[in-house]
Amino acid sequence: MHSSSSMRYKYQMTRRKILYTMDWFLGLLSLLCCCCCFYYRHLQSKKACKAEPTEWPLLGHLFGLLANLHHYHDWATVVLAGRRYNFPVQAGLTGVRFFITCDPSNVRHIFTSNFLNYPKGEEYAEIFDVLGHGIFNADGDSWRSQRAKSQLLMAAPRFRSFSARCTRDKVDKSLLPFLAHVADADAGARCDLHDVILRMTFDMTCNLVFGVDPGCLRIGLPVVPVAHAMDDVLNATFLRHIFPPACWSLMYRYELGPEKKMAVARRTIDRFAADTIAKRRSDHELGSSSDMLSSFICCSNDDDVSDDFLRDTAINLLFAGRDTTGAALSWFFYLVCKNPHVEQKILDELAPIAATKGEQQDMVAFDVSELSSLVYLHAALCECLRLYPPLPFHHKAAIAGDVLPSGHELKAGDKILVYSYSMGRMEGVWGKDCMEFRPERWVTNDGKLRREPSYKFLAFNAGPRTCLGKEVAFTQMKAVAAAVLWNFAVEAVPGHVVEPKLSVMLHMKNGLAVTVKRRKVACVHA
Repeated sequence: MHSSSSMRYKYQMTRRKILYTMDWFLGLLSLLCCCCCFYYRHLQSKKACKAEPTEWPLLGHLFGLLANLHHYHDWATVVLAGRRYNFPVQAGLTGVRFFITCDPSNVRHIFTSNFLNYPKGEEYAEIFDVLGHGIFNADGDSWRSQRAKSQLLMAAPRFRSFSARCTRDKVDKSLLPFLAHVADADAGARCDLHDVILRMTFDMTCNLVFGVDPGCLRIGLPVVPVAHAMDDVLNATFLRHIFPPACWSLMYRYELGPEKKMAVARRTIDRFAADTIAKRRSDHELGSSSDMLSSFICCSNDDDVSDDFLRDTAINLLFAGRDTTGAALSWFFYLVCKNPHVEQKILDELAPIAATKGEQQDMVAFDVSELSSLVYLHAALCECLRLYPPLPFHHKAAIAGDVLPSGHELKAGDKILVYSYSMGRMEGVWGKDCMEFRPERWVTNDGKLRREPSYKFLAFNAGPRTCLGKEVAFTQMKAVAAAVLWNFAVEAVPGHVVEPKLSVMLHMKNGLAVTVKRRKVACVHA
């Protein structure tokens, strides 16, 4: 009995201690929560911009960045507008310092005036390791050498002619027949125009870079693994900008989360590149080919052009051509669907050219030379690129400490994100109508195309790293836009939500659901 009472007593005492400890712990936790709430409200009251993330001890702005991932680009725009275009970001214990800006004066300083102090940096190369040592990752002498070779090849009349021919053939023989198939299949037939455009630009870019047409735009829309792999790479690289390097490196090593898709995607891309390079090397008529891969092989000695170099160069060009042009065209058609008056002005501009082709053709395709002088079409594309630049932000790193024109001080090693997406939405940069799609802002009073400085219109980068493929991109976009708008009435599906995807490229999260109908010629002149 005595033993039983003693055990019961010990049990009760132990239970009381546990309950006491739990009460103490919950009380402390409640006190900490209250302190955090008061501290949070105190920090909020001090902020100039309410959308700005709260800077927490040890964690910095990390919570704010993660909490706004679902609408990161628009959130960053609100924060930058409230902070006069500049926002220093602290990532807490990681020690990473970011500086986000869309200030044109800072952009000119970083991209042009003090260009040598702001390379892409080693961290950029690690984030985009799938690009290897290609031109987009390269800095210094390696970058200069690759740029000189690429510029020489892309400026050659032979390549320009090849590019124009590839564009016309893809529009004529693939895009227009596919859309006609959709339009004739059923009344009010729908398709995802974003997917269609990306398939088309993938085919075109593969032809220009590798000399092969994968046929992504065939009827039935076949699954092309390498195209899906490129999407997975872009999604994962965006998250690498947010998470600390140690975190995503560990995830990549053990293939966890989005890094698992990244690892699989990289193997798919490497296999595609290796197979294609091997076929091009074994081609006995290589010298007669005008694609960039063949040109790189032919203009170099076997000793100084390795498969690794060809792989990195080709993959860099493939990402650049497919995703930038595809994203830009997708947003262009979205904006035109929302602004019928813009569509009508483009059709009016195309009408005199179409009239010279006669009525014997089932559908009209335009030559590159016929579209080069069209001011309003060019202006509409520029306006689309202002609001929806394919690259929403650019990544730089400071070699040495510097003071920006805005007065902000940078330290050596600081990372800089230049937000071109936000710059196009700043009232102080583009005026009170900055959120409107108004191509007229690009046309002068005498009807000529208005030129804007690249540090203000950053769609094609700025300074020494200005995009080499700018003219090729405009050629492709004009040919596609003109052919689709003239031959088909494209309307956005009501209720379909269109918004940017969480990616380093400004793709559409839910695609672009549209109805496609053949356009009657009489309606064009209405």
